[in-house]
Amino acid sequence: MCRVVDLHQAVLAKNDGAAQALRAELSARGTTVVNMLSSPGSGKTALLERELLLARERGVAVAALTADLATENDAVRLARSGAPVKQVLTDGLCHLEAVMLGRHLHGWLPEETRLLFVENVGNLVCPASYDLGESLRVVLASVTEGEDKPLKYPTAFGLAQLVVVTKTDIAHAVDFDEAAFRANVQQVNPGVEVALTSARTGEGLGILLDRAHAVGAGAAAHTPVMARACAPAQGAAAADGHVHGHGHDHGHVHGDHDHDHPHRPEDGHGHQHAHDHGPVPAPVPTGTPAAVRARGQSL
Repeated sequence: MCRVVDLHQAVLAKNDGAAQALRAELSARGTTVVNMLSSPGSGKTALLERELLLARERGVAVAALTADLATENDAVRLARSGAPVKQVLTDGLCHLEAVMLGRHLHGWLPEETRLLFVENVGNLVCPASYDLGESLRVVLASVTEGEDKPLKYPTAFGLAQLVVVTKTDIAHAVDFDEAAFRANVQQVNPGVEVALTSARTGEGLGILLDRAHAVGAGAAAHTPVMARACAPAQGAAAADGHVHGHGHDHGHVHGDHDHDHPHRPEDGHGHQHAHDHGPVPAPVPTGTPAAVRARGQSL
């Protein structure tokens, strides 16, 4: 008797289990994780840098992990805040996964960290399907990206617990239609909060800190309709198999490589999955004093 196995669903199920375990571990130590998703160039790094600086001013123990296909530019920028920052270089991997995140946090994340911001790889397709064990999922879009962005990427916006509009200081110049954007967000994710921000002017500054603090203190995060409608008996799973279990002074930059093998799941997203190959050697400098990269063993 033949049995058809959906490999994409199996991969997501494995990730969901790892995410739930990581969420429980970090929650037990009092760390709230914020997963930030957006298109490239949305301005999330600029906004996050301002939020990290504000956290330091408020005396909040905060850290950030940022993922990119190449370069340590974002980590160097974020490290200017004085917060602990780690760069993950994915070498083409289009998203982070829970096991990867847990591995990179092990031995690095300071024990006293209360808020951890994870700046995911810049795209709104692959990262949308992967729970990282976060307590708050934030999707950002700049005013330059068009009001129909939520309709074009319904999974990303449909599973958001907070939507943040960036670069509002140039909204007039690009004829951004705020009302249309809000209506499109509500169409795919009724009831989710939409916040306006500008890293340049400071509009909306503190929204990420405030919402993350509230969730960490026990406030209920928004539960997207997409997650509720497709929830199995044991948890809240999205239509794509994603499970949400939400409900509950260094300045050094550390970089790591993840080695990946591309494959093409049936959804056509072209997901790639990183594999561990033993312990990572000691970090070696890359020429930038603030940026240090650890190379994994070659395949």
